[in-house]
Amino acid sequence: MAKTLRLILGDQLNSNHSWYQHKNDNVTYIMLEVMQEQEYVKHHVQKILAFFAAMRNFAHQLTKKGHQVIYLKLNDEDNQQDFEQNLKRIIKKEDFSRFEYQLPDEYRLDEQLKSICHSLTIDTGVADTEHFFTERLDVQNFFGHKKRYLMESFYRHMRNKLHILMQGDDPLGNRWNFDADNRKKYDGKVPLEDAITFDHDVTALKEMVDRMGVKYFGNVDAEHFPWPLSRQEALKSLQYFCHNLLPYFGTYEDAMLQEHISLFHSRLSFAQNVKMISPVEIVTKVLSHYEQNKDTISLAQVEGYIRQVIGWREFMRGVYWAQMPDFESLNFLNHKTEIPHWYWDGNTKMNCLHKCIGQSLDHAWAHHIQRLMVIGNFSMLAGINPDDVDAWYLGVYIDAIQWVEITNTRGMSQFADGGIIGSKPYASSAAYINKMSDYCKHCHYDYKKKVGDRACPFNSLYWNFFERNAEKLLNNPRIGMAYVTLKKMKPEEKALLMEQAEKYLGDLNGL
Repeated sequence: MAKTLRLILGDQLNSNHSWYQHKNDNVTYIMLEVMQEQEYVKHHVQKILAFFAAMRNFAHQLTKKGHQVIYLKLNDEDNQQDFEQNLKRIIKKEDFSRFEYQLPDEYRLDEQLKSICHSLTIDTGVADTEHFFTERLDVQNFFGHKKRYLMESFYRHMRNKLHILMQGDDPLGNRWNFDADNRKKYDGKVPLEDAITFDHDVTALKEMVDRMGVKYFGNVDAEHFPWPLSRQEALKSLQYFCHNLLPYFGTYEDAMLQEHISLFHSRLSFAQNVKMISPVEIVTKVLSHYEQNKDTISLAQVEGYIRQVIGWREFMRGVYWAQMPDFESLNFLNHKTEIPHWYWDGNTKMNCLHKCIGQSLDHAWAHHIQRLMVIGNFSMLAGINPDDVDAWYLGVYIDAIQWVEITNTRGMSQFADGGIIGSKPYASSAAYINKMSDYCKHCHYDYKKKVGDRACPFNSLYWNFFERNAEKLLNNPRIGMAYVTLKKMKPEEKALLMEQAEKYLGDLNGL
């Protein structure tokens, strides 16, 4: 075998990959910490530390198993701070005659690595990451030339293909989807469990990041860093989820509490997205645990979780590869408003946003309803530029890699794709937030009020959103009732609502 250099990216920490099953003296693995990856977007400090710490651990484990590893730290003197310059320097210095990499999950890196390979004078090769259930173009091939991709259709296809929760050709329980059962506000009937956390000291790593002048935001306790940084810890997190959280996950998966950030969510997304643990392992473990505990775990809990893994996650990745690079510039609603400054500090009088943004800044994590129906909902109602929204989401969340972030944010959350992913905008007034959370009880604003002093901004902004976008949304059959209601509204009532909304839109930073 030719003397080969193999690149491992920071989200390719899959120790079960076929690359590592046999030691080969002709193969050297390379991992790179580079400023290039710190500067394409401003990241949360916990995201930076988690990636670097997990990467370093992965390199250490490979070395322990006898593999040859070159690991370039961010502060190494000979670090050229981008992939191309570092790779070309090392290939020349060590006289490698072949370069290989695994398929990146981000379009920009895919393009960069293809370009690097074209410019090299040695042989090159590419391997799959061996992580997902699907190939890159499976979603595109499944939907063909359709303008809209319906996740439910793809999810049912995946259930059939993988024969998960099936009885022959029929879904277990005679229902494909238990979503209607999984929308309950937390009622205190079952005790809450704290999320599993770990206790890492990453102070030296943070000091290095600071010395290198990396720009970041968010908060961290570097002496007690809580995230899983190894495959062993990821597996421990999965075990904890199955035993402690899965029994109530589905029922309360959309619920929000101001004093408990995660309720029954697994918080496995970071470990899964950097590939320390695979979706196959997660699904296998969840199904096995369900089979052994059907007396205490209902089908609705399990289906709700499985849908996230084999449905949404694979679907969003497929949409990404079907629609990029055009997807990252879509702005169907022509939103141009600058993001409010309190997205960076959480200092707003709207308690739901204060809590959800504050939680995101403190923990680099929020669950899907907090991201979609509080922060994302407000962003869309306020007409914030989806470029700003994308950058914020991609930076703030520890699990945010563009393939999964932009599809959920620009597509599902902001409707900037005009309905490729979601058949309607995910817009709601304060009533939904009050229904699913306890935020409104502790708020400066009154969720019941539409206009006047302390009227909740979500209410007037909701109606203003539909009014100003009527030309584009009026004929959407999924939201016809909103326009029926607007049409029936008394002119003076509607005028007051629009006046209230304009007042709020004129001073988003003051909310």
